[in-house]
Amino acid sequence: MKFQNKVIYMVLLVFIAVCIAPLNVQAEELNDVTADAYVLMDADSGQVLLSKNEHKQLAPASMTKLMTLILATEALEEGRADLKDKVTASENAWKLGGSQIYLEPGEVMTYEDMLIAIAVGSANDACVAVAEHLDGTHETFVENMNRRARMLGLKNTNFINSYGLPAEKHYTSAYDMAVMGRYALNFTKVLEYSAIKEYKLRQGEFVLYNTNKLLWWYEGADGFKTGWTNEAKYCLASTAKRDGLRLIGVVMGCPEPRGNFRDSMKLLNYGFAKYAYKSFYSKDSICGTVKVGKGTQEIVEVKAEEDIGSISLKGKEKGITITKNLLPYVNAPVKEDQKLGTIRVFRDGELFKEVNMLAVEDVPRSGLIKGILKMLAETYLL
Repeated sequence: MKFQNKVIYMVLLVFIAVCIAPLNVQAEELNDVTADAYVLMDADSGQVLLSKNEHKQLAPASMTKLMTLILATEALEEGRADLKDKVTASENAWKLGGSQIYLEPGEVMTYEDMLIAIAVGSANDACVAVAEHLDGTHETFVENMNRRARMLGLKNTNFINSYGLPAEKHYTSAYDMAVMGRYALNFTKVLEYSAIKEYKLRQGEFVLYNTNKLLWWYEGADGFKTGWTNEAKYCLASTAKRDGLRLIGVVMGCPEPRGNFRDSMKLLNYGFAKYAYKSFYSKDSICGTVKVGKGTQEIVEVKAEEDIGSISLKGKEKGITITKNLLPYVNAPVKEDQKLGTIRVFRDGELFKEVNMLAVEDVPRSGLIKGILKMLAETYLL
C-alpha cells in the first residue's frame, strides 16, 4: 500500500513539473526586467501578451506628452489647426524648466515645428505653447486630455499638466499608456514625428536629437516617448513593427539609466520571437470588385478599411482564416468609401474581427443618352 502511495506521489510530482515548466521558462526569460510595471501589447487587437503591475498608478514623466501629441494631431484632422500655423510662446511657456527648446516670450514657431519639438526633443515649453494655441489656456487643454483619457476607458490615468513634470495626482499606468499608444497609431503624424532621429530648429541653429534610443538600437522601432524624473525613474512607451506584426511596449519605474531601453528590448524580443502576424490584406489595398448598374462604369473596386489579419503563435498561423461578404450588385451612384461588404477574420474558428470593404472611387449615374447607347450595344451583341 505504501509502495502504491509512493508511485502515485511520484506520478503527481512529474505531472506538476510538466505543467509548470513552460511558466518557469517564461519567467526565466524575463526575470531580469527591472521595471516596476510593464505591458507588451499587440497593436492590432489590443491583446496583452505580457504584463506586470499593469494597472499600478505611477508617475509617467514625459510619456505624458504622448497624449499631448494625440490631441494636437486630432486638431489637425478636425481642421482646428494647420501645420503652418504661427504659434507664439507665452511667458507661461518660457518659465518652464526641465527639457525644453528655450522659447522666449513672444517667439514664434510653426505648429509643425512645435509638435516635432515635443515628439523629438520632449520640449516642455512647446507643450504649453501648443496647449494655449489650441485651447486658450493650458488648464483647459489638460481638461481635454483627461476627457480623452476617459473616452478611451483609461481608469488609472489623471493629468495635471501636458508635459509630465512631477505634480500631485499626475499619474497613469503601463496598461493605460499602451492603450494611448495604440490609439495614437490612428494618427500618422504622431508616428512620423516620434520616429525622427534628428531635427534642426531656428534655421539649423538648434538641433534636436530624439530621446528614444530604440530608433537607433532596435530593428523596426519607430515611435512614441521616453520619460524621466526622480519620482518616475526611467520610462518608455515604444512601438516596433516586423513582418507585419506591430507591438507596443511600455516600461515604467526602471531604476537605472538606459534601463528603460534594455527592458523594452527584452519585451519586444519576447513578442517577436513567440508571435507572428498573418496578413491577408493591408489597409487601403484592393480586396475585390462589385458590379455597378446604371453607372458610368460597370464595376468598382473595393479596399480594406484597415489591416486584415491577426496575431498568432508561431506555427499556428493556419488557424487564422477569413470569409468575404461582398454585395453582388449595386446601382449607381456609388460614393467613394461607401461600404460594399465586409471581411471576417477567424481565429481557430471563432470570429476575431470584422473589417469593412469600401468603394475606392465615386461612380456617378450614367446619363440618359449613354444609357440608351449601352442598351442598344448590349442588344446588338445579343
